Amino acid sequence: MFSLLKYAKNYRKELILGPLFKLFEAIFELLLPICMARLIDQGINQQHRPAILFYGGLMLLMSVIGLGCVLICQYYASVASQGFGTELRKEMMHKINQFSHKELDEVGTSTLVTRMTNDINQLQLALAMLIRLVIRAPFLSIGSIIMAFYIDPQSAVIFLIVLPLFSLLLYIIIKRTVPLYKNVQQTIDHLNEDVAENLSGVRVIRSFAKTHDRETQFIAISNNLANAYIRVANWSANLNPLTTFMMNSAVIALLYFGGLSVNSGRLQQGDVLALINYMTQMLLALIVVSNLVVIFTRAAASNQRVMAILAIEPVIQTDNHSNDTSWQADSAIKFTNISFRYTEKSGAALQNISFSVKKGQTLGITGPTGSGKSTLVDLIPKFYTATSGTITINNHPIDDYTTGELRQHIAVVPQVSQLFSGTIRSNLLLGNPKATDADCLKALTIAQCDDFVLNLANGLDEPVQARGKNFSGGQRQRLTIARALVAQPDILILDDSLSALDYKTDLALRQALKTQLSKLTLIIVSQRMSSIEHANSILVLDDGREVGLGTHHELLENSIVYQKLVQSQQQTTTKGGE
Repeated sequence: MFSLLKYAKNYRKELILGPLFKLFEAIFELLLPICMARLIDQGINQQHRPAILFYGGLMLLMSVIGLGCVLICQYYASVASQGFGTELRKEMMHKINQFSHKELDEVGTSTLVTRMTNDINQLQLALAMLIRLVIRAPFLSIGSIIMAFYIDPQSAVIFLIVLPLFSLLLYIIIKRTVPLYKNVQQTIDHLNEDVAENLSGVRVIRSFAKTHDRETQFIAISNNLANAYIRVANWSANLNPLTTFMMNSAVIALLYFGGLSVNSGRLQQGDVLALINYMTQMLLALIVVSNLVVIFTRAAASNQRVMAILAIEPVIQTDNHSNDTSWQADSAIKFTNISFRYTEKSGAALQNISFSVKKGQTLGITGPTGSGKSTLVDLIPKFYTATSGTITINNHPIDDYTTGELRQHIAVVPQVSQLFSGTIRSNLLLGNPKATDADCLKALTIAQCDDFVLNLANGLDEPVQARGKNFSGGQRQRLTIARALVAQPDILILDDSLSALDYKTDLALRQALKTQLSKLTLIIVSQRMSSIEHANSILVLDDGREVGLGTHHELLENSIVYQKLVQSQQQTTTKGGE
């Protein structure tokens, strides 16, 4: 955890003053039993009113001052721990935003969510406890023994007997529960992954009537988590009764030997009560120490998980280096012998792909499902980096450009239409905050969605729910295309983002792109032949390999894969017409 304390550097005052005020409170707490003993022995037993008022007033004063110290410490602990958590989340989000798709695929979304929430919460709790108790608890334990020796060295021997026995008990319980807590954390990760998977794929699950199977799987994981918590609780539950037994045994021993000492005149009654108080303070402080060990152990596991994310170096660096390459208006793209694999152990997703597309031209990319179409276009904006080969834009390798510069000039409309909660306007301005209403309306017109947007009650200010669920699939696709156009890119990639449009709207959109944005370099990924048949050239992929490149008519003559794709759609259309 200490490796992450740099994110609490803005809270040095709270980190220093918090424990200091808690230390003052602990000092007052150690002095209270002595004052109580004097109150009993010199005041109550001797019916000496001034002593009663003096020591009673002194105890009240120390209690009030101690309360003030506690409140100040609690405030500092809250400020520092919450501030620390906020700074750490900011850093994690900044790091995650630098990840390429490769790192996001490897780590997983649900794991990132767990580490940004549950793990950082554990670290926040540990820091708060560090400020509140890490000095106070050991100080009280040691201070209680010292004060016991100050009152009566013979009775203090009982403290030295109880201390190792109680410490051994705590050690056994901690040793058993720490691995169990780690298992709980892993099971929580598994549960979160299953929940995320079920929620994101609920429609598919229902379409295959697998709701019961998924519920059964979820219940099994939930039972595993419950059993993991029960195993922890079974051990932790032993702590309180055993602690109570030891505490009561120690108090009985102090009462017995203290009573003998009182009868012999070696001790007074107040001294015995003070010893009992110190014994209680010591044992309670040790329980706090044991809880701190558990908290810090869990925080150490969370620390490793958070550090593992922060230590990841993205294979594609995001805007953290400068270069002298300036973007030119050519917008020509060239792939030369490009190969790609997602991991070193996985098979090649792309093999020796070569093609070029000039400024203002349209390239269509097609092929069977799983042929590598989306993977290929993800290489252009550097979502992934090619395993081998060269990609150039404007005759410069794409590595000469920062990712920010590339993505400023390249807009990608992915397969899944993602809208964010807000308004239509806020979604359109995502890639170009300075765009005017005229820019937005132009983009909406080209994307063929001005008809329904302008008819909405609030127009551009119409609310958009999370993931755009208050719009149809076709409307979402057109709005995401409009959002890409508002960014005024030089290169537009439509990754199967025309699939929800009818043929008429599809044609109108492509014609608008050609006539109104004639200088735009357009790449259309689609299995719908009508969407790409008029492209300047069409790239055909099959199992990650290039099996055809040319115009629609050329491919009909020399590409068997393309011929089969066209024939299958013609047969589907014919059957649909029947």
